Parts: sequence; C-alpha cells; structure tokens
Amino acid sequence: MSRIRFRALALAGIGAFVAFACGGGGGSTGQDLASEQTLHTTIKDDIGTLDPGHVSSGVDISFTQQIFSGLYKFDQNLKVVPDIASGMPDVSSDGKTYTFHLRKGAKFWNGDPITSKDFLYSWNRTTYLADAYSTVFQPVVGYSAVAPDDPKAPKAKTLEGLTAPDDYTIKAQLTDPAGYWLTELALWTANVVDQKVIGDYTDKNNQANDVWWTKPETAVGSGPFKMTQRTAKQSMEFKPVDGWWGGSPGSLTDIKVDIGVDEVSAVKKFESGGYDIYGFANQSPSVDDILRYKGDPTKKKLLHIYPSARSSWLGFNFQQGPFKGIAEGHDGRESFAHAIDRAQVVDIGCGKGATCTAANGGLIAKGLKGYLGDNTDPLAKFDAAAAKAEYQKWDPNGAKVAGLKLSYNTNAVNDTLYGNVQSQIRANLGVSFALDPSDFPSLIKKRNAKQALMFRDSWGADYDHPQDWFDNLWNCAQAKPGGQNSAGYCSKPVDDLVQKADTQPIDQAVPAYKQAQQLMIKDAFDAPLTYGTQTYLSQTYVSGSGYNSLYDYSWTGYKILKH
Repeated sequence: MSRIRFRALALAGIGAFVAFACGGGGGSTGQDLASEQTLHTTIKDDIGTLDPGHVSSGVDISFTQQIFSGLYKFDQNLKVVPDIASGMPDVSSDGKTYTFHLRKGAKFWNGDPITSKDFLYSWNRTTYLADAYSTVFQPVVGYSAVAPDDPKAPKAKTLEGLTAPDDYTIKAQLTDPAGYWLTELALWTANVVDQKVIGDYTDKNNQANDVWWTKPETAVGSGPFKMTQRTAKQSMEFKPVDGWWGGSPGSLTDIKVDIGVDEVSAVKKFESGGYDIYGFANQSPSVDDILRYKGDPTKKKLLHIYPSARSSWLGFNFQQGPFKGIAEGHDGRESFAHAIDRAQVVDIGCGKGATCTAANGGLIAKGLKGYLGDNTDPLAKFDAAAAKAEYQKWDPNGAKVAGLKLSYNTNAVNDTLYGNVQSQIRANLGVSFALDPSDFPSLIKKRNAKQALMFRDSWGADYDHPQDWFDNLWNCAQAKPGGQNSAGYCSKPVDDLVQKADTQPIDQAVPAYKQAQQLMIKDAFDAPLTYGTQTYLSQTYVSGSGYNSLYDYSWTGYKILKH
C-alpha cells in the first residue's frame, strides 16, 4: 500500500541547508564534572508549539523530544528502541495487528500514572486534530473517519482500530501491512499527553486544547525534562524531572534558552563564554563564521559538522516540456546531470562546503537507511565532454530547450547555488536558460501543479525509513496534479518494488528500496546536487552534545566538565 502524506513543509522545504562529521560534541575526554551543571544556548525564532499533536518544525521537535515520551524512541544511532513500551510489539502473521505492552510505573511529571487509555486518548486526539503529522496513524483502521480528506465532513472521535484490552495493553488493527509504522511510532507525534490536563479534544470551546503547553504548570509530559519557565520570544528554561520513571535524567540541572538572538550575535556570545553550545534545534552559524572556525586551529576544535537528512536536486518535469517522458526526455535529463560539477556547486553555492556536501550516493541522504553509498550515483558524475555530445544528439539545434526556465525559491544560498548551476550548464552544454526565482509557497504551488519544467527539489526526512521518501515524493499517486511528486514521474516497476517493501520489516525492505532508487537513476530522474549538513559549536568542556542526521542528542547524555 502506497501512502500519500501531506505533511507540513516546515522540514520539507526550507530554503537554506540544515545538518559532515568533523567529530562529536565536546573536546574533552575527562569526566570530572563541574559543580555548575547549567547548559546555556539560544534559538533565533521562538517555538511555534510543544503540543505533540501539532509539532512539525525542526525547532519545535528538538524541545518536544526532551519533555515528552512515547511507546518508542530513537537512540543516538536512529535505532527504534522501547521507551514506555516494555519491549517490541507482537505482530500478527499477516502484519495487520500490533499488540503493545506498556511498562508499569511510567507516569507524567505531575504524578499521573500512564496507562493504555492515555495512549488511546493521545493517538485519537492527534488524528482528530488532523495536523501535519497526524498521518502517522493513517495505517490504523478508521483513520479516514477521524481525519477525513474533506474538512467539512463529519468526524468520528476515535480510531476504530485502536483498543485497550487492559491498562497495560494496546491493540492496533491496520488496514494493510505497514512495515514502516513502528518507525513512525517513535516520532513525537505518537507521544503521550495527559488527558486530565487537556480535556475534551473535540470541544472547540476547550481553551486548554490550544494553550496547555504554553505554561510550565500545565505543560505536562512524561519525558526526562520539564519546562519551568517561559517568556514568549524571550526565554525558556527546563529542568530534569525529579524521580523520573525512566531512571536518571543525567547530569544537567538546568537548561536555559535565550530566544531571539541572531546567528552572528549568538556566535559572539558563544565566543565570550555566554553559551555552552550553539546549533541545537536547527540553529546554525553563518557561512562566514563556519569558514572562520574551519581556518582557525584553535576554534576548529569547537566546530562539529554532521550529515543531515536533506537532499537537494535539480528536478525535471516528466509530464510536459523538453524533459517529458521516461524514454523521450532521458538523454536531455542525463546530459544536464553530467554537465554539473558538484565540487564547484559545493565550493561556490555552499560557502566552500560550509553548508553542504556533494550528493553522489542516491536521492536518500547520507547517514540514512537506503543511502546507496559514496560515489554510487552515475548521474552525479561530471563529464562535460560526454554531456555535450549526448545533449547535441538529443537536441542538435537547441529547439527543445528554447524558453526553458529554472524555478527555485529565492534566498542568499539558493540564489548563489542555482546561479552556479545556470552558469555551468551554459558553459558545458552551450545552453542558456533564465532563472525563475519566487517565494517558497509559489514554488510549491507551481511544482505541485506540474507546471515547473526544471526546478529546485529537496526533501528533509522525517524519520529514518525510505518509505518516508518514496510514498511522499516518487510514487504514481503523487505524480498527479496536487501531489508532492514534483516531477510527475510515474514508474510501475518502482511502485511495485515500493509497495512490497512498505509491507516488510525494515531489514527486509531496504534492498527493494535501493533497487527502486537504482531504477530511478536508470531513468535519469534528476540531477543530484547536495546533501545538507548541521553545524554545532560546542565548548570543549561540554560532553554529550551532537546530532544524528535527524535529531539532536538527548540532554540526558550532556555533561558540563570541569574547566
């Protein structure tokens, strides 16, 4: 079963590049702790929400994961591990019935015990809210009744496929096998919230439904930390939960977050000792500061650059224009791909590699399951002579590309990067085309309508499973107008592989997803460009900070060492 997930574009479409590893956070190997275990950091823009039912932006996710918990979570290596669940689920032989067992003794920080009924409440509530990531529960029987496509349609209040046989057992009935669903259950969206605090989620007059997370006294979670102070657009503070059911929350006694500090000011304050880390919650130093740190032997020790789960590529329209048709436009797409020197793109478009690396291992970003491996994508090979010869055979008089434009969302990074792509193709193929910059919503509208003929395309993964890429971007259902398959690419062999892989456990499914990628490469689907990076600045006395291609490390592992 292929799924169509229209999630928020806060992660999928940011114009700048967000998250290669120069090392882990903290430069000291000693473990003598400082007497003061307060962590100071900052974010530029305020959070939008800490409500798991609404969270979608990278900034909000980073804090939500510290103060809430679910049945499962991701460890630092992106492996799904039990959290409130006592173990992995029992799955029926047909893959359609999941039985989860809860550990006893889990509770919210206010002392309310956590039972299976709290999870049913939380999952039903998230589905009913029908926000960006409610589709985590799309596989469950009854999803379309609780979150109908038509917002004016009557809504059921609960998912038919969810039951609680007892206080510590949850049963979920799926419409079809979904091998990826367990990975989705480790997302913040499936975290448990306290129904005693929030109340009736179907009551439009229930103000707690919207504001409960904004106040420390009602922002009740079951994670290792809790919010203890918040002044909107100014500051937040978090502390470990006393007697946390999960064990020790670690060494930190306080986390203080300034809000509204720009990246240049943040780096200056970091250098003066005012911040212990900078980069948490999708923040990043400026390109100039990253290059300055790279060039300074002392400062370089404080700089840590990690792969991020984002790929960017030059997309082509398969439905209309010069590149249409899997076979018909193949040589044109391939010649454009081979005419781009990725090393030059990274040097010029990404501040000498400060904000990205060359994409040469497939569409799925480096560090994630489904990555094909370094230098395995033939479309990323730069060969100007071969590219020009292939192009001239395909379009000997240049008629096919007359009037061609490259559509992208404008910002400083994209203007430089796509200007470089334009100049390279002009120099290496003799093809001139105009740039078509716009704001991001306009680009999305044009791409989804299948009106852009050549365009910037990009994806930032939600979780470490290839299904997140294929079912959102590259299946035939999404190729229709309105879908997120911007290219309008439709391949039955690819769909067949993905539909089977979607039903399988991840270890069985990855080879099929890789094969599907290789078929797309054979079809010259794209011109791969870059993988994103996430930069951290971390003082030498901070141990345990870091990033795992998708998420920040938990504060439970942080330590402030003597300095």
